[in-house]
Amino acid sequence: MTSLDETGPSTPLKRPIRWHILIFLFPALLVYTAVMILPLFQTLWLSLFNVVDDQTVFVGLGNFKTLFGDQRWAADFWNALKNNFIFFVIHMLVQNPIGIALAAMLSIPKLRLAAFYRTAIFLPTLLSFVIVGFIWKLILSPIWGVAPWMLGLVGAKSLFAPWLGLPHSALITVSLISVWQYVGIPMMLIYAALLNIPEEVIEAAECDGVTGWSQFWKIKLPLILPAIGIISILTFVGNFNAFDLVYTVQGALAGPDGSTDILGTLLYRTFFGFQLQLGDRSMGATIATVMFLIILAGVSLYLFIIQRRIRRYQF
Repeated sequence: MTSLDETGPSTPLKRPIRWHILIFLFPALLVYTAVMILPLFQTLWLSLFNVVDDQTVFVGLGNFKTLFGDQRWAADFWNALKNNFIFFVIHMLVQNPIGIALAAMLSIPKLRLAAFYRTAIFLPTLLSFVIVGFIWKLILSPIWGVAPWMLGLVGAKSLFAPWLGLPHSALITVSLISVWQYVGIPMMLIYAALLNIPEEVIEAAECDGVTGWSQFWKIKLPLILPAIGIISILTFVGNFNAFDLVYTVQGALAGPDGSTDILGTLLYRTFFGFQLQLGDRSMGATIATVMFLIILAGVSLYLFIIQRRIRRYQF
């Protein structure tokens, strides 16, 4: 816009600075900085120091060398990282496909009681992880659990085993409990993405004779790929930050014999100590830094590689 002046040429009008936006953003920015940004930088800084003769000494990357080079530290770390990766893969291969399938079925217009099903499936997500952990420990208990009794009703009681107490099945069992609790999140996100598909696209597909599951695979699935990508990266970040459910079900030692130990439980024991193990703030910060770098690498891979390919495929 320009203003006309009788004594001179037109001059552009300056847009007013919207200071009220900064005022409304400041409280949230202040809280986020105090709760997230400052602790993150303090953790990264603490990982470069160690305590020697009761004095804090700068050791650079010495803590990382200890974590990856010392036999005891390296064995615990790689075991936790392997379990964390398995934990993530189970969620990707079980939770997200089930969530997509449930969302596709709930989006069927003629489905009765769809609102009830959505609420029932999403309800475990709202429960406390403490409640979920203890409930499933009671259900799967070989002494007073209801799982052996329920399997006995269908003549499959011989298949029951103390899955939480066996090293080869404990991690899978805890992962499936987590899947049961959080499957409602991908279901609702995909369900919302399906509802946002324009009706004109669906009507055009029906005119061409594409209906049912064929319509979902050929029409709807390519259109919801961005939502699936977001769910995948949220699953990655959430699983590599996981701690609470494993701690509730299996304890800080993540037994049996460390078979359910993930990076979150290893960080907890290292930083705060547990039983006879003394806490080591520097090594705990080192593990936390490695967790941050792993998550940062995964998010960067999604943003700069996978998301671009999804956009090219979609458009």
